[in-house]
Amino acid sequence: MAITLSEAAKLSNDVLLQGVIETILKDSPVLQKLPFVEIVGNGLTYNREKTLPTAEWHAVNADWPTSPTPDFDQLTAVLAILGQNADVDNYIRQTRSNIQDIEAAIIELTAKAVRHEFEDKFIYGDSAGGTNQFDGLRKLVDCTQAGSQVVTMGGTGATLTLAKLDELIDSVRGGKPDLLLMSRRSRRKVTALVRASGAYMETVRGEFGDFTQLYNGIPIGVSDWIKDTHALTGGYETGVTGGSCSAIFALQFGEGAVAGATNGGLQVEPVGAMEGKDASRTRIKWYVTLVDFCKQRRGALVGVTD
Repeated sequence: MAITLSEAAKLSNDVLLQGVIETILKDSPVLQKLPFVEIVGNGLTYNREKTLPTAEWHAVNADWPTSPTPDFDQLTAVLAILGQNADVDNYIRQTRSNIQDIEAAIIELTAKAVRHEFEDKFIYGDSAGGTNQFDGLRKLVDCTQAGSQVVTMGGTGATLTLAKLDELIDSVRGGKPDLLLMSRRSRRKVTALVRASGAYMETVRGEFGDFTQLYNGIPIGVSDWIKDTHALTGGYETGVTGGSCSAIFALQFGEGAVAGATNGGLQVEPVGAMEGKDASRTRIKWYVTLVDFCKQRRGALVGVTD
């Protein structure tokens, strides 16, 4: 069963862990919606649909030939280790905590660093080359070549249109996307296009009091980690720097779509006193990966210029 971090926090009695999870969730449209599958071991092996069997029309009393059996790709999402130590010097904690809890502040900043790294690699992660990362959306969708789940603005990119955004939404099968993930620049363009058409953007309030805009009933998530510097050749991406383009992702979440996998969830481990210096350590760690259960339930629009 998949569960989001916000729901997992409700099941924990650890005040420190709950505080860290809330810090991680507050400004992250991805982590507020992305469900996680709890697994045993260091990876999740799953079968992804490749080729469907065929159905046929039959005459009365005729033999029914056996159709080709469906084909599957067997894939494995291996857990990666994400984390950081929050070290607090005991002298600073004892002498300068009269106004602010120094240890709490450092743990909160470390939790934010963990969130920032996860959100960056959620988009740009690449497990190749000994990076110790999981593969992110850009690699899973494969924005570098033509495919049914990659919509392009063409050539070296072009200004976004609502028709292309609708094409991206239509590329996701099995229902509407749960999230349109884009940069701030792309969000501004969507807003301008909707206003120019004489319509308006519906908004809803999130669980942390923030407002989320909707396009065609789909929440728009703004990611500060999606770059506006992607480069294109022949309509498809050749790199994430050196250009002036961005990408918009349409995602369905859940088992059978896009989900995370973890062993033990997000963990806050009080390590205690350090041997080599007068300080105490708290470790924030996460054995985590991204699972792409079904190709048809996510897509990307590439070549979006200003």
